Amino acid sequence: MNRRNFIKTSAAASVAYSAWSLPLISVAGKTRPYRTALIGSGWWGMNILREAIAAGESKVVALCDVDQNMLAAAAIEVGKLNGDKPKKYGDFRELLAREKPEIVIVATPDHWHPLITIAAVQQGAHVYVEKPIGHTVNEGKAMVKAARANNRMVQVGTHRRVSPHNVSGMEFLKSGKAGKIGMVRAFVHYGGGPGQITPDSEAPQGLDWNMWCGPAPLRPYNKTIHPKGFRAYLDYANGQLGDWGIHWLDQVLWWTEEKFPKKIFSTGGRAIRKDNTDAPDHQVATYEFEDFTVNWEHRQFAGNNAEKGENVGCYFYGTEGTFHMGWQQGWTFYPTDRNKPVLHEDAKLNQPDSQNIKQLWANFLQSIKSKQLPVCDIEVGHRSTNMALLGMLSYKLGRSIAWDGDKEIILNDPEANKLLSREYRGEWKYPVV
Repeated sequence: MNRRNFIKTSAAASVAYSAWSLPLISVAGKTRPYRTALIGSGWWGMNILREAIAAGESKVVALCDVDQNMLAAAAIEVGKLNGDKPKKYGDFRELLAREKPEIVIVATPDHWHPLITIAAVQQGAHVYVEKPIGHTVNEGKAMVKAARANNRMVQVGTHRRVSPHNVSGMEFLKSGKAGKIGMVRAFVHYGGGPGQITPDSEAPQGLDWNMWCGPAPLRPYNKTIHPKGFRAYLDYANGQLGDWGIHWLDQVLWWTEEKFPKKIFSTGGRAIRKDNTDAPDHQVATYEFEDFTVNWEHRQFAGNNAEKGENVGCYFYGTEGTFHMGWQQGWTFYPTDRNKPVLHEDAKLNQPDSQNIKQLWANFLQSIKSKQLPVCDIEVGHRSTNMALLGMLSYKLGRSIAWDGDKEIILNDPEANKLLSREYRGEWKYPVV
């Protein structure tokens, strides 16, 4: 199999995702778009909504955000894009009750994903929810349960499942051309320094900080948390492993027939960071599967040119060579036999932000119409999110854990099992698992 054949395969996959004929909802012999709502109208939420609008099958009926400044900007942009005049809400519960959307996009910070997704499917909406799907393992378990009980499609935003070079690269791996894979190394390396302490302050006008924190702990507002900085705060997210790790550990689960690891150990810390955040600035995690081992590593300091190639991705180590599944640089296979050529395929990504939301949104719409699970179904997203969450759980405990993925419990460790959930604050009730 040469590079030209793989490019053809990738192109065919891309066409398959982009050229579906997607009829609108039929109502009394006519067609109409889906009533669509966006909850979480910031940077990434608007990336998703733009693709929903571009697909031509959504009427944007409502936007919701606890930050009125973001909400106003999003409403203006929607009007410019397609002329819709969505109603604006600060509370997702009011939006769901009044607007009865058929599709809900959930693009809030991580700690809000479970409650909003569950409420939306119970109201009757299909949901596109960003990764990671939640903050704890049992939240994800409840999300899967709610999606199935209400017969709703829930697509998770792991868009690398439809990126053309990821699709063809996965075909390469599954074909056996890299040989037997014994180990995978997933990684994200970025530069950075110690940072500095930023004083807490009053929340800016228009931001409902109490609602932003929601079921998570209420701490003083700090501009390094919102907007965009929340992933480095463990009250609201799970650091780099809980953010980038989802994408690359999902690639591992996509490749293997095993659904979960059986043993996990993680360590790391804050060797450099001296700012307000509390997520580890470096971390390694080892996942033991039946037939192979996965090592995760990230670093948020010492960016340099010593490590050639892309700073993110997965290396699959096989008996026939090493396969790098990357992001912006596509994929590359380095054969063990030096007489054989290195194979490579470039990435085909959409802008802004080098993603493939367009293809994933098309798959989501197709799943709704066909009543077949989407490519990034909530259960798929749950398993990939669990990989990261279990790594973080081991890091917090300071010891290894044995995971029964069928029962979704940690074996012989009551203290660890307590971390599969967390107590919610105030009026918010933990979802039933």
